[in-house]
Amino acid sequence: MSDLSDLTGRTALVTGGGTGIGAAITEVLAEHGADVVIASRKLDNLEAVAGAVAGRTGRRIVPSRADVREEDAVAALVQRVIDEFGRIDILVNNAGGAYMFPLLGTTPDRWDNSIGLNLRAPYLTTLHALPHMVKARQGAIVNISSVAAINGVRGGAAYAAGKAGLQAFTRVVAGEHGPHGIRANAIAVGTVASEGALRSWDRFGMQVADLEREIPLRRVGQPADIAWGVLYLASDMSSWMTGQTLVIDGGPTMPGIDIEV
Repeated sequence: MSDLSDLTGRTALVTGGGTGIGAAITEVLAEHGADVVIASRKLDNLEAVAGAVAGRTGRRIVPSRADVREEDAVAALVQRVIDEFGRIDILVNNAGGAYMFPLLGTTPDRWDNSIGLNLRAPYLTTLHALPHMVKARQGAIVNISSVAAINGVRGGAAYAAGKAGLQAFTRVVAGEHGPHGIRANAIAVGTVASEGALRSWDRFGMQVADLEREIPLRRVGQPADIAWGVLYLASDMSSWMTGQTLVIDGGPTMPGIDIEV
């Protein structure tokens, strides 16, 4: 049987690829044979990841500075992928961010910034990547969402709304473009100890041990936990799966008595 996780000959675009989950995704995709273009606003982070991953895997990792909230920047980014590799097989919309404010403190500009990053940006990259995938009659899109889209999160009205919209967007893309051989799925990410999350937890005085007590598997996630999910959704392992949201969160939290086994 062939290795369904083998991505040799495929090219991926990973947004938010300079840190945390995006860097882990880049490494896992490259380890399985893909060449990867990584994008974010901070070129120094991208160059560090590109050098490290290319050195370990031997794949081509191309850093490309871009603000994915801006259409001109996204158009240029997708065109660079085509210029460098002639194809785009995998799109991972990972760039995003949770800026927490109570609803009455969420001014219109804060709302727009959050929706711009968490929903508009994936729309733009998908809009510009899709014609190349349609032409090739194949492609896999993976959108990084959040359990906040399912459960909500206090202080994150804009973030939760943006991620919920992203999951609905994923289903529409899957429904419209399945006949072209294109799959679109999302991952609802739970409590993951990325660089940004660790800074946020520290800022709000949140302790990892307290967070872990609320997770059935009794540990916070690591970026690699999400990266393996992306590999599954981007590869032929999930060739008959589209329009779905895969929850990776360490297990469901629920009220009730504590049960010791």
